[in-house]
Amino acid sequence: MALNCGIVGLPNVGKSTIFSALTSAPAEAANYPFCTINPNVGIVDVPDKRLKKLAELFKPKRVVPASVEFVDIAGLVKGASQGEGLGNQFLSHIREVGVIAQVVRCFENPDIIHVANKVDPESDMETINVELALADLDTVAKRRDKAVRALKVQSKDQQKQAELLIAALDKVQPALEQGKPARSVPLSDDERAALWDSHLITMKPQLYVCNVDEEGMRNGNPFVDMVKARAAAENSEAVVICGKFEAELADLESEEERLAFLSELGLEESGLSSLIHAAYRLLGLRTFFTAGEDECRAWTIHAGDTAPKAAGVIHTDFEKGFIKAEVYSYEDLLTYGSEAKIKEAGKYRIEGKEYIVQDGDVMFFKFNV
Repeated sequence: MALNCGIVGLPNVGKSTIFSALTSAPAEAANYPFCTINPNVGIVDVPDKRLKKLAELFKPKRVVPASVEFVDIAGLVKGASQGEGLGNQFLSHIREVGVIAQVVRCFENPDIIHVANKVDPESDMETINVELALADLDTVAKRRDKAVRALKVQSKDQQKQAELLIAALDKVQPALEQGKPARSVPLSDDERAALWDSHLITMKPQLYVCNVDEEGMRNGNPFVDMVKARAAAENSEAVVICGKFEAELADLESEEERLAFLSELGLEESGLSSLIHAAYRLLGLRTFFTAGEDECRAWTIHAGDTAPKAAGVIHTDFEKGFIKAEVYSYEDLLTYGSEAKIKEAGKYRIEGKEYIVQDGDVMFFKFNV
């Protein structure tokens, strides 16, 4: 299960620059709109100090971190939902991602053109959010027509599903008409499930990325404050990234140099780490580990997943034939220093099918096929 994150925003807000810095993958970045016509895709490792520590203790033959796929989608403009600026093509790419990162320009620079000729984060965020809502409104209308037709010709079970879908669509439509996201509408679990294959863009979790200059990175600015306030009002998150700083950080060869560079700015983690961790929180993702002499590996699951479900992330046979899981926490490994010491302390546990996997669990699965 790889995290899949789509980077969106108005033209010239710095999406491609940030994408290149985060992924160390080249993305065309130019001072005019729509230079990114096809989406750029980059895959990066999820930064996790815990996996590094496991590798130090077990000295495995290989270390496999979790990964994130970033998709840099070309700039959206007002009217994108009606095809302005080649918008429809780009909106189709957004439907395929798990979480949306909206880049907002939070710096002044007369040499870099702004599509609206002024830096105004509130207006920029509103433009993007309204366009995504309008695109979803078109989808809702089409899905509703199809569901209404299904009521006349389908079986009773299929008719029941169509009725549930229509009820859910009727709930989200008024919000979308007001430019509000579908995710803001209270829905039952059944209604959410019914909407799932409609792939509404605004049902996806969204966070904001404040693209700042170096001064803004050090001290913040009123633009950043605006974006953070908007994110808080939406129960979302905002992270601050300086594309130039991230590019310089990525160019450093050693971990020690990178940590020193971060320390100079009074930062504990890079913008990449902040963005990934915020996306994990929004999606309710958790990490467990498998560790041994052959391999230390991070695995991604959803909060609330049981031990068999976690085993299935490794291989479907593990879930089907699940017998038990041997479990201890990463924190206990830090405290006691080895599996042997953990066992001596009585912290090494045997868990069954009902066990809810916790973030940072180190697990070994027993199964039978």
